[in-house]
Amino acid sequence: MRFTVRTPASSANLGPGFDALGLALGLWNEATVDAAGEAGRVTLEGAEAALLHGRENLTLTAMRRFAAETGRTLPPFSLNVRTDVPVARGLGSSAAALVAGLVAANHLLGTSLPAADLYSIAWQMEGHGDNVGAALYGGAVLAVPEVPDPVQLLTHGRLDLCAVIFIPEATGLTRAARAALPPTVPHADAAFNLAAAGGLVLGLHTGDARLISAGMHDRLHEPYRARLFPHLEPMTAAARAAGALGACLSGAGPSILALTGPGGAAVVAAAYRAVAAAMGIQGEVRQLAVAPAGAEIHDERGNVTRVADERRVSAG
Repeated sequence: MRFTVRTPASSANLGPGFDALGLALGLWNEATVDAAGEAGRVTLEGAEAALLHGRENLTLTAMRRFAAETGRTLPPFSLNVRTDVPVARGLGSSAAALVAGLVAANHLLGTSLPAADLYSIAWQMEGHGDNVGAALYGGAVLAVPEVPDPVQLLTHGRLDLCAVIFIPEATGLTRAARAALPPTVPHADAAFNLAAAGGLVLGLHTGDARLISAGMHDRLHEPYRARLFPHLEPMTAAARAAGALGACLSGAGPSILALTGPGGAAVVAAAYRAVAAAMGIQGEVRQLAVAPAGAEIHDERGNVTRVADERRVSAG
């Protein structure tokens, strides 16, 4: 048995949806499992491979966690991991790796656990459901505690969204970004975020651009993380001035995400570059589509199975 699991990048929070909202993006990691390969061999490829050398392989960790959770033993296999999702930039690289491992182990062991069970394990491993929900299910998701599946948004197809992302060359640490947050926040800020997040969820679900624009503002984490990322406020302001529906810190940073229509992406990208040049910040701008589907399994015959709906979408 030889197969490949593909999982997308993701952006969490989307402004006010702290640890609750996630958006899958059209940039993919791949994990190839070969039961006939050299047992125990793990190889790294892709644009981010150098950053991962010598570090814990989260895909393999997730495969072992799945086996432990289900009381199974993994058979011998080789693992090749291709990482193109930027690491430590707030684009869900760890979630993509964890989901890939859980999906791979489920397929390799033939356990056929539903996506909801994989999601539950991934949430436990990651600590929150936003990135892992987006990586597994695709699209925009709302992770609600004690609900077995994430709430899937963007289901009406009424709005053609494009993500424009500034990815700094320097990496960031999630633990440092979380350490920057205060233990309490003012009630006024909590109330603001409640209204903003509700509007954003409704806007994403119905395709109401006005609600998305009004909703992508935050007072719970971005003001505090701006001290770590001085480019945050200038870039989000520049993106909005350039016509973006909204802009925010992507996950725990340091990347910046703006949502716009495809026709406005170039103007927003130029605004990013102007701010980066003025501030002396090295980085790149990427324009990514929203990934409508999440994790996929590609087998040797060219069949592709979307994990969340367990539907085969193509065959060679």
